[in-house]
Amino acid sequence: MTTYLAFLRAINLGAKRKFPKDDIVAAVEGLGWTDVRTHINTGNVRFDCPLRSRAKVEAALEQAFAERAGFEVPTIVLTPAELREVAERAEAFGHDGAHYVSFLKQEPSPEVVRRVEELSSAEAVAKVGGRAVHLMLDTAYHQTRLGNATVEKHLGVATNRNLTVVRTLVEKWC
Repeated sequence: MTTYLAFLRAINLGAKRKFPKDDIVAAVEGLGWTDVRTHINTGNVRFDCPLRSRAKVEAALEQAFAERAGFEVPTIVLTPAELREVAERAEAFGHDGAHYVSFLKQEPSPEVVRRVEELSSAEAVAKVGGRAVHLMLDTAYHQTRLGNATVEKHLGVATNRNLTVVRTLVEKWC
């Protein structure tokens, strides 16, 4: 069995995208996967499963979530080691302002990384490392032009967590 961490995109936003933790757990357990745990109601899930392919894990979860929730739930899967690496990279940046991480389905090409990082400004800096984009902000998240929507425009499906959640998940699950 391999342990994975799944990050669900765009759930529990507004009235039409409700997907409670208990339903998430039921969907994952319905796949026959074990040791399922969640953290807060924003789509953070830890589980063990026999699959070795991240793409197959994501596809199975997305199908199970769509059937259970009644809408598509893009899902990004990391190993505990990958999440730990994301947190370590964040610490190395040493940013004192708001810090968010957008997790990506695919690792971007160097050219796309360059384009995204060039969007940085004095108030908002993007640094890409593997399948994670670190957004370090000196302004409010909802006031910056360099947020998850911009990341998705250039890098495809992504889901965003603040660094506090990332650190907590590393402590709990890694």
